[in-house]
Amino acid sequence: MIVFTYPGQGSQAPGMGSAWVDHPSWELVEEASDATGRDIAALLLDTDADELTLTGNAQLATFVTSMVVLDAVSRTGAEAGAHAGHSLGEYSALCAAGVLDFADAVALVNERGAAMQSAADAQNGTMAAILGLDDEEVDVACQRTAGDAWIANYNAPGQVVIAGTPEDLDRACEIAKELGAKRAMRIPVGGAFHTPLMAPARDRLRNAIDATEFRNAEQPVYANVDARPHLDGAEWPDLLGAQLTSPVRWRQTLRSLEDDGFTTFVELGPGSVLTGLAKRAVADGARISISAPGDLDGLLTALSSTTGSSTPTLVAGEGEQLFATERMVVSPSAGIFVPASDLHEGQIITVGQVIGMIGATEVRSSFSGEIRGVLAVEGERVTSRQPIAWLRTNQ
Repeated sequence: MIVFTYPGQGSQAPGMGSAWVDHPSWELVEEASDATGRDIAALLLDTDADELTLTGNAQLATFVTSMVVLDAVSRTGAEAGAHAGHSLGEYSALCAAGVLDFADAVALVNERGAAMQSAADAQNGTMAAILGLDDEEVDVACQRTAGDAWIANYNAPGQVVIAGTPEDLDRACEIAKELGAKRAMRIPVGGAFHTPLMAPARDRLRNAIDATEFRNAEQPVYANVDARPHLDGAEWPDLLGAQLTSPVRWRQTLRSLEDDGFTTFVELGPGSVLTGLAKRAVADGARISISAPGDLDGLLTALSSTTGSSTPTLVAGEGEQLFATERMVVSPSAGIFVPASDLHEGQIITVGQVIGMIGATEVRSSFSGEIRGVLAVEGERVTSRQPIAWLRTNQ
């Protein structure tokens, strides 16, 4: 089974959107700009490293990039049986699973970043990575400071992130080395995330959460707080509120996914941090990272090979099987679908060809090829990015 994972703050890099500018999924950047009143394209293309590292910028840029990648993957027909995100990435997972509307999610992420930036500005804090020490011993190192130092991320076996005030964190790092840690090193961030020092951001974030609609998930989302799958949308306001000041249980999440039968871990978004953690924490299975359009064909090839079939297929949804050379045309928005008058199975279409309308919005194909099946019928209400037609490409 396939799980999509989504990275958090720290995976951002200057110019990380440049590979996607000419891809149809780039349209989400304009939607994100409309939802936040910010120039997201400039954030993804032109912002330098120092500016991009700021919490209010890093979170928004990483979230939008992950959603662009998800949209591109959805257009191939590849689907996941579950979703999980690291810290900020949990918001990406919720959007991917249909719990949050995209516009609501991007506005919520923007507010989260601003709230956490304010909390970090008000209280000097930082983070450090502890390598080669058991979780319990890392906790002992924090407790022995008798100050403001806590575990913030359980990332993988032998890799734990701690956070707190700079002075107490330095002391915790010294104790961790005394207890046998191979390395203890500061992480260049401007806040003690996932600790009680983020409490000042909680009320502001909670107000934004309470004003947001949460729907039941289409696929389970594994939560940072308890490393368990959740389908009930009503549970997420409390989970997201708790996540702000609680450790990210990522290692436990990977173990839960493995125990539940997930063997293919696909990271969607900038960087490949989560792919590396999955290699350390999960015994078997495929680990795949998608951060640029050139990775898409490799994804389909990799997913084909996991089926164990001599025919290169991958499971899409509702029992359909997609060849690695096949793609989906997906809906650009929600509404009533009206197909083009000549739309039919076996039709040859070209890139950009209009195959129907959703209200006043044209449904255009991002690929050229032969229509193998029409998946939406005239008069059907479709959701944004729902598959409309199934193509065999000209590759």
